[in-house]
Amino acid sequence: MIHNFKPDYSRLPRELNLLLDILKMKDDQKINQESLLNIHWDSFLKLARHHRIYPVIYPKIKNVGQENIPEFVIQTLKNDYKKNIFQMMYLSAEMESINELFNQSDVRLLFLKGPTLAVDLYGDISLRTSSDLDVLVPIHDLEKVDKLLLEKGYEKDDYILSVLNDWKWRHHHLTYFDQSKGIKLEIHWRLNPGPGIEPRFEDLWARKRICEKFDSPLFVLGREDLFLFLVSHGARHGWSRLRWLMDIHQILLKELDWKMLKNLLEKYHCTHLAGQALTLASSLLNTPINTKLQHIIRGNRPAKLAQITMFYLERLVNLHTEPLPTDIANYHSRYLYSIKSITQKIFYFLNFLYPYHSDSMIMPLPKGLHFLYFPLRPFLWIWRKSKRQALS
Repeated sequence: MIHNFKPDYSRLPRELNLLLDILKMKDDQKINQESLLNIHWDSFLKLARHHRIYPVIYPKIKNVGQENIPEFVIQTLKNDYKKNIFQMMYLSAEMESINELFNQSDVRLLFLKGPTLAVDLYGDISLRTSSDLDVLVPIHDLEKVDKLLLEKGYEKDDYILSVLNDWKWRHHHLTYFDQSKGIKLEIHWRLNPGPGIEPRFEDLWARKRICEKFDSPLFVLGREDLFLFLVSHGARHGWSRLRWLMDIHQILLKELDWKMLKNLLEKYHCTHLAGQALTLASSLLNTPINTKLQHIIRGNRPAKLAQITMFYLERLVNLHTEPLPTDIANYHSRYLYSIKSITQKIFYFLNFLYPYHSDSMIMPLPKGLHFLYFPLRPFLWIWRKSKRQALS
């Protein structure tokens, strides 16, 4: 390690420290017996599920035969492991069905997560969890995709409220559900929510790869683009689940074009986020850092960005469960601002000058007059803020 980040493991739950020890174990290595003392095993299982790492934990424990781990813990992990295999096989079948449907309609698609990511990074669908499917398509194909999915039996979750087409860059995906199959499908037209600069679909398509081990050709992101996506996605969620750091660990064991990766990180203002990810993975998971990437983790900022994520690991924070507790919501809001580059902060402030759908709720105008929301935006913002303070 060449960074100066030193996690304060004493602030982490003992059960989480044990999980980290197991994740770092070599195939034939035994668990340090001191790590097994005073463990609350129900909490251990809860954390393994929260961090979505039980598919990696169970094989490690099973292979070394730990007699000091209660049998019910081993059995619970085994059951979760088996359930995940069936879940991933189920998703794989739907994934191939979606791929065939889109291909027949000449819709290009790139699979972002799900079974393809498990195969790509871990070599086996059983070693990673996934609760849904994530697909990236060109934005101009969204109407065609919507029709295809509705005809297939999916229902659209119309949660996006928009004015002046701000959905195109403020949001990044639409959500569909097949209630009969219990499957959620996210259709992305961006990798991450805006505002921000990111690769165009055409560029990602030009660098795509074929994911092996499936019956039909499934296209996924190029490995350098995937690293960029995993870094930005994990950072946006505060690395609050160890699974996302495990993904970073796994991809760094693969062959990467380091020059291309460096250029992508710089072009899309993610070098500091990569530094955060590498610092955390190196410190918590003993991830080896290639010498060509070590410049990224030098200096104070990667260590500082890594340090502020410990808030999420010290607590069992689930950012997908809303509404968030006030203290966590406020911390996360400050965190998201702190991880922005200077350019991203400029975009962040310019974003406030563009009308929001809430402006149209305060002062409804005919569609032909929506352009007036631009000059009215400061006044509507002040009015809404003053009203909120008065209610408080």
